[in-house]
Amino acid sequence: MDYDYDPVPLPARADLSEAEALTQCIDYLDVMSTRRTVRHFSDRPVDRQIIETAVRAAGTAPSGANHQPWHFACVEDPETKRAIRQAAEAEERAFYGGKAGATWLQDIGPLGTNAEKPFLETAPWLIAIFAERFGSDGQGNRRKNYYISESVGIATGFLITALHKAGLATLTHTPSPMKFLNPILERPDNERPFILMVVGYAAADARVPRAATQKKALEEIASFH
Repeated sequence: MDYDYDPVPLPARADLSEAEALTQCIDYLDVMSTRRTVRHFSDRPVDRQIIETAVRAAGTAPSGANHQPWHFACVEDPETKRAIRQAAEAEERAFYGGKAGATWLQDIGPLGTNAEKPFLETAPWLIAIFAERFGSDGQGNRRKNYYISESVGIATGFLITALHKAGLATLTHTPSPMKFLNPILERPDNERPFILMVVGYAAADARVPRAATQKKALEEIASFH
């Protein structure tokens, strides 16, 4: 059945030769190979327009039925960041205090993390990414969303890439549970916190765990048939 299918032309794109396409891929790989998850941030301000543009890029991600089941709550206010830190650290203390289990703690040991999260206040921006369980059709009627985690995960990847291209550092922070974000950020119950992203410039003396620089080789992550 035709549900008002109204196609439009594909936006113009460069017609690259195979050599040009490979060069583009290599350039992109070179850029993304410098990306690292950072836990040491500068308090240097980041212009809101940069954050807005990166979020707009994230919003171009594909999604189930194009329902775009995401919301990006961008936080710059110091008091709100402090409230988020206090709530997150309460969950983290429970996590490191035994909730995680010995195996999990052993696996993250080489990353050098603990329950203290000062970066939640130091970094100029926090972006709380919410996954929308269901939406509205514009007339107040409940609308089903599809492939929610997959869709929001792809959009998050777009956001990380855009911020990295802007010269910013990021940390995908996932305290569990993250329900405290809904009341702090006044988000409705149909939205589930997905990731709390920390955004800013890396501190001048920032260091990253050696273990985090070790990425699997192509033959370990791909097969060609």
